[in-house]
Amino acid sequence: MNRFVIADSTLCIGCHTCEAACSETHRQHGLQSMPRLKVMLNEKESAPQLCHHCEDAPCAVVCPVNAINRVDGAVQLNESLCVSCKLCGIACPFGAIEFSGSRPLHIPANANSPKAPPAPPAPARVSTLLDWVPGVRAIAVKCDLCSFDEQGPACVRMCPTNALHLVNNMDIARASKRKRELTFNTDFGDLTLFQQAQSGEAK
Repeated sequence: MNRFVIADSTLCIGCHTCEAACSETHRQHGLQSMPRLKVMLNEKESAPQLCHHCEDAPCAVVCPVNAINRVDGAVQLNESLCVSCKLCGIACPFGAIEFSGSRPLHIPANANSPKAPPAPPAPARVSTLLDWVPGVRAIAVKCDLCSFDEQGPACVRMCPTNALHLVNNMDIARASKRKRELTFNTDFGDLTLFQQAQSGEAK
């Protein structure tokens, strides 16, 4: 049973509080401070983009060092094992993996040879997949559901409009069933007897 955070775009006000909470709680625990979610805006509504913690996570499949694994129903990334290949970010169908700069030990910040022209930095940033800085290793970061905190994801707790919820696939299935039943009974009258008959035939 996989767990993940969902966002209700009808409640999201685009305040970016979730991003700030995510960044701060990870910084306090010695992890990359880049937020693990990104608020997306369009003309009518907004909502954060989050990791879906897929059952068969493509990011985990392509990771060459097994830095990404499923733990307690969530896809977790061990930042200390990341080798900066960025394959996980390419494989993720939801764009939920970003890359944050980190200067590892024994790698000089100035990677230029005295005889070579200075290495240029990355152009204006479009995506962290294409970003680089000489002498800086890019570490993959993704939502870990704040597994280090017993209170759960900081984004869920700090959202001022309760637009974020920690759920599992069974919660989604139950909500979907309730929505179908409500639609049937509202648009087509009371179909309770029909549904009971269908259930009886199924048995």
